[in-house]
Amino acid sequence: MPDLSVMQDERLSLTRLRIELLSGLTVALALVPEAVAFAFVADVHPLVGLYAAFLVGLVTALIGGRPGMISGATGALAVVMVALVAQHGVEYLFATVILMGILQVIAGALRWGKFIRLVPHPVMLGFVNGLAIVIFLAQMGQFKVPGSMVNTGHGMSGGEWLPLGELALMLGLVALTMGVIWIMPRITRVVPAPLAGIAVVAALVIGLGLDVPRVGDLASIEGKFPSFHLPFGEGTGLYGTPLAPFTLETLEIILPYAVILAAIGLIESLLTLNLVGEMTGRRGGASQECIAQGLANTLTGFMQGMGGCAMIGQSMINVRSGGRTRIAGVAAALFLLVFILYAAPAIEQIPLAALVGVMFMVVIGTFAWNSLRILRKVPVTDALVIVLVTVVTVKYDLAIAVVVGVIVSALAYSWNNATRIHATTRESHTDKGAKVYEIQGPLFFGSSDGFMELFTVEDDPDLVIIDFAESRVVDQSALQAIEAIAGRYEAAGKRVKLRHLSRDCHRLLTKAGHLMVDSDDDPDYALAVDYDVRTGVLGGH
Repeated sequence: MPDLSVMQDERLSLTRLRIELLSGLTVALALVPEAVAFAFVADVHPLVGLYAAFLVGLVTALIGGRPGMISGATGALAVVMVALVAQHGVEYLFATVILMGILQVIAGALRWGKFIRLVPHPVMLGFVNGLAIVIFLAQMGQFKVPGSMVNTGHGMSGGEWLPLGELALMLGLVALTMGVIWIMPRITRVVPAPLAGIAVVAALVIGLGLDVPRVGDLASIEGKFPSFHLPFGEGTGLYGTPLAPFTLETLEIILPYAVILAAIGLIESLLTLNLVGEMTGRRGGASQECIAQGLANTLTGFMQGMGGCAMIGQSMINVRSGGRTRIAGVAAALFLLVFILYAAPAIEQIPLAALVGVMFMVVIGTFAWNSLRILRKVPVTDALVIVLVTVVTVKYDLAIAVVVGVIVSALAYSWNNATRIHATTRESHTDKGAKVYEIQGPLFFGSSDGFMELFTVEDDPDLVIIDFAESRVVDQSALQAIEAIAGRYEAAGKRVKLRHLSRDCHRLLTKAGHLMVDSDDDPDYALAVDYDVRTGVLGGH
């Protein structure tokens, strides 16, 4: 059963409650400009992003796979959504988010989350490095004149830089924020360092009346409590866009987007889950996280939200601020709701420089600096994967980067194993005149050609024994190779026998019909039995 307890490893105390609430408040403050910015990227109203941050954050904090993670609207999803919104409107986006959530729940129910274990460590390093760079680049928009950037369909770009005086002032405030965050833990840990940095800089800007960009310059965050909204039907929906008809034609439109969004959301969430787990030293449920993300997105689609997934930046803020339980995530979502309903005028006065400073510290803490040091020490392929995943994450998106990294790592692993296949030959001790080939290394698609080259059919005696004590028969290519080599010996009037098949190899060959097994043969006890090979089972092609 999933562990949904609020406190997993310690009892709730006033000290722990204070840490969790302050951590949640810090995360909520950092969520505001991020949610608004990602809403702009997706070309939807800012409240659509804020509602997603609140709802996805709340649900995943309550039932997610790992306490400490923060979820909300993300840029990785927003860049996919923008084309759908541009062509069909926001109602189709809500319908897509609902379907996206359903697909994620199915993935969780089928326990597909466990496949995240197949992501190699070099891919993880490239993932965190790439996301750190993406977070850094995303902050560049805050140094430009509000409203000057344009949506290109792949994110916000262009725009005019702030005048030199304002730019210098903002950079100074960013540096001040980072300085407060760096020095605060050396003074006291009563207040999370990021929250202290925001408070100090906000007080300075408001107190002195400094003219620098503030949250309110992005957009107004004031709104009502998100209400239930059915995006299907006829007529006009929210924001003047048409509702999505409940038809197969609509499904054909939204299904491709839903699949891509579900995949990106789960990949980013599960990788963040692993990263948070390494930092906190606590285990979490991958499949449980998939279900939580799915339920959150399904609910968000019915509540006017743009959907979301785990946010590595906000998760790092939470963990580094001391958040370790579900309380921090729930508090962050509820604080964000309070901002929307009641505290919008006050929150809109917070200088963007303070929040940028927080995110820059997140970048410094997220980037795996040790990966630069070990690039010359690890295998060349692993170093290439780290760099490749980093570049693809920055240039394209996370899902493509992870898939590319896993494929390259898998190909490198296959090649390394393919080169390991070899054999030693000797005369048989049990069958006089027979020759034994002792195969070493796995026999699979990558090594099947090398396996075929090990044998000298013309020079071998009438009986050849292939010993698999140090090898494994893995796939159909291996079966084809065994049948092919047996066919060569058969054509030459010679016999081939297989010896020391492991239980899994025995099952594979028996299922394919290659083994000629006597009725009294028991593979559980007679693994040293020699087996004749039946040819012509798979054919020559």
